[in-house]
Amino acid sequence: MIQSMTAFARKDIQAEWGSLAWEIRAVNHRYLELFLRLPEDLRAIENKVRELGRKKLGRGKVECGLRYAPANHAASGVEVNEELAKQVADAAKRVAHHMDNAARIDPMEILSWPGVIQSEDIDSSLVQQQALDLFSKTVNELIETRQREGERLQDMIQQRCDAMRPLVEQAKVEMPKVMESVRQKLRERLEEFLEQADETRLEQEMALQAQKLDIDEEMDRLTTHLDEVERILKKGGAVGRRLDFLMQELHREANTLGSKSAHIETTRISVEMKVLIEQMREQVQNIE
Repeated sequence: MIQSMTAFARKDIQAEWGSLAWEIRAVNHRYLELFLRLPEDLRAIENKVRELGRKKLGRGKVECGLRYAPANHAASGVEVNEELAKQVADAAKRVAHHMDNAARIDPMEILSWPGVIQSEDIDSSLVQQQALDLFSKTVNELIETRQREGERLQDMIQQRCDAMRPLVEQAKVEMPKVMESVRQKLRERLEEFLEQADETRLEQEMALQAQKLDIDEEMDRLTTHLDEVERILKKGGAVGRRLDFLMQELHREANTLGSKSAHIETTRISVEMKVLIEQMREQVQNIE
């Protein structure tokens, strides 16, 4: 199965410790390039994320963004270690007793004492593992999207291959007509200078023209290249570069047909072939 390089995927998770959300966008690129945007709290997982991305993805410019929001426990009230707060306040009073004009003890200063306000510690290793697991699931979703898009691209390319085959056969059928037209023109030119056309000279000129205009080799190569395109599409995998090379070869043969064309019909066939090849090439650029 072939895959497109263009896709988008998003997954999120909610837990007691907060929430995580991954967004991954991918577009076509010659190689694999990973761009990561991670919150400072989760910078430690960057290398593992890159390693995981390289294992699962072959080509493309891939932008991965992670959002992390720790849980807000304010709604459930502030937990105060009252015993510790009383001890801090008593200690402050005893110290103030030995001071002249001691300022009144500020309750906020008591609350700011370490340990007076209790908060639930978040297990960072748990959050990191959850972020990695969620990244893996998001990449899997991205790959599934790529595969669906790849199926669509495969169908479009196959349709154009199917449309090219009749053109190849039509070009072969047209060649005898082209050669007869060339023969008639040569005869008319010879008769302009001679009372009667020299059949020997005519056959010599026709042999030279036939060699110049022969397209059998180009048409055979076109057929071979089309067969190879279909074989690669069925094989699947990371075939984008191979298909791109075949598009160049198809265009070369169609262009040669156009340059050898001595008839309006073969010129039309060449143009139609190049239009179909260009349409395939545009789609191939998105294949991994």
